[in-house]
Amino acid sequence: MSMKAVEVDRPGGDLKLVERPVPDPGPDAVRIKIEACGVCRSDVATKDGLFPGIVYPRVPGHEIVGRIDSVGANVVAWKLGERVGVGWHGGNCGHCNECRAGDFTNCENREICGITYDGGYAEYMIARQSALVRVPDELEGAAAAPLLCAGLTSYNAMRNSGARAGDVVAILGIGGVGHLAVQFASKMGFKTIAVSRGRDKKVLVDGLGADAYIDADVDDIAAELQAMGGARVIFATAPDAKLISSAVSGLTPRGKLFIVAAARDPLTIFTPAILSGRSIHGWGAGNTRDSEDMLAFTLQSGVRPRIEKFPLERAAEAYAHMLTGRAQFRAVIVPD
Repeated sequence: MSMKAVEVDRPGGDLKLVERPVPDPGPDAVRIKIEACGVCRSDVATKDGLFPGIVYPRVPGHEIVGRIDSVGANVVAWKLGERVGVGWHGGNCGHCNECRAGDFTNCENREICGITYDGGYAEYMIARQSALVRVPDELEGAAAAPLLCAGLTSYNAMRNSGARAGDVVAILGIGGVGHLAVQFASKMGFKTIAVSRGRDKKVLVDGLGADAYIDADVDDIAAELQAMGGARVIFATAPDAKLISSAVSGLTPRGKLFIVAAARDPLTIFTPAILSGRSIHGWGAGNTRDSEDMLAFTLQSGVRPRIEKFPLERAAEAYAHMLTGRAQFRAVIVPD
C-alpha cells in the first residue's frame, strides 16, 4: 500500500509530492492516519538543513492530529482508533539525567518530529508512544493541529512566567504564535497589550481580546509600556531581534522577557536596563502532558487559531504563505 507525502531531498531543496510505501510501526511506536498538519516557521529548519544531522529525504511537519491505525510491539497505553497529536516534542528516552528529573522537554536524547524523523506533511506517519498527545474529539483536526506547537509554546510560557491576573503582559508579534498568545493572555486574565507593525493590526487584535495596541512603526514600545505601568512579562513571538531589543526597557523592575521565537540576529541589550532585576528567558514548547493541559484550556476558554486550509498537493504553497507572512494566521495541510 502506498501513500502521498511531501518531502525535501536535501538542505535547501524544494518541497516535492512523492509516493511512498505506507510505513509500519516498530516497537514502542504507532502509525497515525493524519487528519491535519500545521505549517510552522520552524519547518524552515528541515527544509534548509538548519539542524545538524538531518537525514534526507525528510518529511517536515510537527503540528499533527490524526488517529492511530496500527500499533507496534510494547505499546501499552494507546489503542487503535484513538485520536492523537504530535508536536515539536517527538519523544524522549526516559533514562537521561533530564528525563530522570522529569524534564522530558530537555531530554538529552530527544527526538523532534519532522527533523529527526518524518513528520506530518503526509497521509501517514510513525511516532513514538512517548510523543503522543490525546486530542479531544470536540476539536476539529485543522483547528487543533496548530495548537500543538504555536498554541503550546505561548500557553506554556505564560503559565510558567509568574504573571498573575491583572498584570500587564505584552505580546510582540501578531502572527501564527502571537495571535494565539493574545487570546491566551486575555483568557488568563492579564491586561493584554499587542505589539506589531502597522495600524491595520489594531482592529484584528481587538477581536482577539487585546486591551491595547502598540504600533512599533510609529510608537516607542518601551515608553508606551511604561506609560501603562510597565509590563510584568513580555512574550516575543516574532523572530525580530531589533523589535525584541527595543522592548526590554518596557518591563517593570524584575519583569521578564520570554523569547519563544528564535531570531537569527543577535539581541542588543542596554546593560543598565536589566540592573533592576529584569531577566531574559528562552522558552520552547513543552511535553505531552503540557499539550493535553493546553488543549483542555482551549476547550474551556474558546481559544482557537485562525487558519487557512491547503490540500497535501499544495503543501509548497502553504509553506510559502507561512514564510512570506501571507497566511492568516496558520496554514494547515489537510491530506484528505
